[in-house]
Amino acid sequence: MTLLISISIFILDQLTKTSIKYLIAVGDSIPVIKDVFHITLVFNKGAAFGILKTQNSFFIIIAVVAAIFIVYSLPRLKKDEFFVNTAFSLLLGGIFGNLIDRLRFGYVIDFLDFRIWPVFNVADCAISIGAALVAIHLLRLKFKR
Repeated sequence: MTLLISISIFILDQLTKTSIKYLIAVGDSIPVIKDVFHITLVFNKGAAFGILKTQNSFFIIIAVVAAIFIVYSLPRLKKDEFFVNTAFSLLLGGIFGNLIDRLRFGYVIDFLDFRIWPVFNVADCAISIGAALVAIHLLRLKFKR
């Protein structure tokens, strides 16, 4: 199940990015719900809010280290730890989705634009949800003691 989630996230991320990249030009924006949600193609060389734009190597190293940690940890988790397995699966799929972009292009393709937040992609969603699930798991462990 873990591998299926990671691969599904990765494929969905890459398919959506490739489709958007060939459908619209960089900087173009297509309103889906005017002033609420747009499809806007952005080539992001940094992180959220455009920070660290010149640090592609840094992001690649962080992604590789995180992926190695997750791949190392997954087989050591108990099968019934569905919550953590799901979190790590989401993280891994998202990490690989953005890592491939950085290695291929030197930037990450972003396109989901809610106008009040930086433009992001499917991999970013998976990473954010996975990180939130890990945080919830750690809080639950802390309060069980």
